[in-house]
This record gives sequence, C-alpha cells and structure tokens, in this order.
Amino acid sequence: MNGSLKSIVQLGLALLLALSAGILVYQWMQAKATAGRSQAVRTVPLVVATRELPAGAKLSADMLRLQNYPEAMMPAQRFATVQEVEGRILASGMSANEPLTPSRLAGEAAAGGISAVITHGKRAMAVKGNKVMGLAGLIRPGNMVDVLVTLPKDDKSQSSMTKVVLENVPVLAAGSQLAVGQDEAAAVADIYTLELTPQESEKVALASTQGTLHFALRNASDTEVVLTEGADAKTALASYRTAPIVRSPRGLGHTVEIITGSKRSQVTF
Repeated sequence: MNGSLKSIVQLGLALLLALSAGILVYQWMQAKATAGRSQAVRTVPLVVATRELPAGAKLSADMLRLQNYPEAMMPAQRFATVQEVEGRILASGMSANEPLTPSRLAGEAAAGGISAVITHGKRAMAVKGNKVMGLAGLIRPGNMVDVLVTLPKDDKSQSSMTKVVLENVPVLAAGSQLAVGQDEAAAVADIYTLELTPQESEKVALASTQGTLHFALRNASDTEVVLTEGADAKTALASYRTAPIVRSPRGLGHTVEIITGSKRSQVTF
C-alpha cells in the first residue's frame, strides 16, 4: 500500500469516527431536551373564570371552568373543582381566564350584592345623585371621589360656605350597578353608594339633609390628603383679584427741598 492510499484510508476512518461521535452527541442532546420538556409541561387543574365577573356576583357552574396550569405557576391557595365554590359570592371582580383564589371570595355566610364587597369596618351609604354630582355619568363604580358640601355658616347668617369634608372615598355603586362594562354608555345615576366609616357617614347624612353635596372625581393613584379652609362668597369673589394699592395716610406727604442759589425752600406733595 503506497503512502497516498494509506492517507486516504486514515482520512476515511477519521471522518467515520467523527460522524459516529456527532450522531451520538445529537441523540444524547435530543433525549435530554425531551426529558426537560416532559418535566416542564407537567400541569394540574385549576378553577378559572369563563368571563368577566363583577364584585358581588353569586358563582354558578356556567361562570367557572377547569384549566390546566403548569404546576410551578400554581398559586399557594386554589380550588381544583367547580363544586367547591359554586354558590359563593365574589368579593372583588375577576377577568376572563383569571384563576379563582380564596382571597377573591366573601365569607361563606355572605349574601349576594353590595354587602359582600364592603370592606370590614366600613359601611355602604347611599346619597341622592344628579347630573352635576355624577359628572354627567362619568362617575362609575370603583372611582374615587372627594365629597364637598355647601352649608349655611350658622343659624342666624344668610351666607353659606363650601368645604371639602371627605377625601378619597370609594364609589361602590352607581344606581343599581356594582360594575360597569367597558362598552357601556355613560348614564346618570339617581343614587350613588359610597363606602364610608361610621364617622364619615354621619357627616354625609348631615350634609345631605341640611346642605348640598358635590363630588370631585380624582385619579385613583392620587391618595394625597389636601387641607383646605373652605370658601364663602368673600373668598370666592377675591379670586384672581389684583393686589390693592397702598396709599399714604392723608396729610403725610413727601417734602422736597429746593435750593436756588443762596435761597432754600421746601415743597410738600
């Protein structure tokens, strides 16, 4: 066997060995990837909402369904069957396909409606609404408002004062609606239900019976408390007024000394 043929044989054997090693490495990597995928897709059933559900809704079988979720993404507390939660009341709204957890539910003894969504220690109080108070239908359930009241200053005075009496108050309902769909047209409610502490409800009851209420809509992320002095007719009319001109008292003018040559004289203006 000459040198050239021997080189060709050696090269062929090297290529064959390299190809065999490559096939073995590829098969090993494929088997490892398949094992990893089979472990990653391990799922368990979880109860989710079939559609958007408002707070206060009584859960029924058509509102819920089972959906397989990756085991690693499962919440710590969950429900695995629809029967576990059928008939329970939602304490807060849910979006479609959102997993149902115990924190979303009111107590087992809770009845449906607005009583299920009231925060512990607070009260729901209704006030009479109108087009102005409701910003022509722009105030919806879930909004935050400040409450202003216009009241007489005292029993003898004929003048009134307007003052912010409550800030950052949640609106639980507008009319009979506990939630508003995104495509629903704006409507003016005849009643607005607010979530208040017992002390705040006393203020609103007094204001609504002896004065006039107004709502000021605020950004939900704006929780800053602003202190005000209130406004009466005098302070309202003083708005955007120029600063008064300060004049010297009568009889106290300015004296100027005039010197003409050797003569001096004074002139008072």
